Amino acid sequence: MRFMIIVKASQDSEAGVMPSEELMTAMGNYNEELVKAGIFIEGDGLQPSSKGARVRFSGDKRTVIDGPFAETKELIAGYWIWQVKSKQEAIDWVKRCPNPMPGTDAEIEIRQVFEAEDFGDEFTPQLREQEERLRAQVKKR
Repeated sequence: MRFMIIVKASQDSEAGVMPSEELMTAMGNYNEELVKAGIFIEGDGLQPSSKGARVRFSGDKRTVIDGPFAETKELIAGYWIWQVKSKQEAIDWVKRCPNPMPGTDAEIEIRQVFEAEDFGDEFTPQLREQEERLRAQVKKR
């Protein structure tokens, strides 16, 4: 099972305040544990929403909205992708994480990633082949 582990933004992360050396060291050590446990697939921090944009879809129309975005608690400051045996295993690992926003309350969200078998018959053999081919191309990079 794959899960996306989402670190919610804070006022500091949205203001572009960089993490301290102490936090970076703690997170580096934590990431090392994840890698040694064989569950770490990917992870990164994100720039503040002021450097981002959203694209709103309404029928055929596309509207671009430049950041920053107002609801800080709804924004993402970083993420991991993990391969674990269960949601409980993901929860157990998140509980070991250093507080990603020291000095304030922080929240990390855990969301399961869809797998091919979750899509049922609509995910035809042709679509599965296409998906596998694209994933293989990406891995080669």
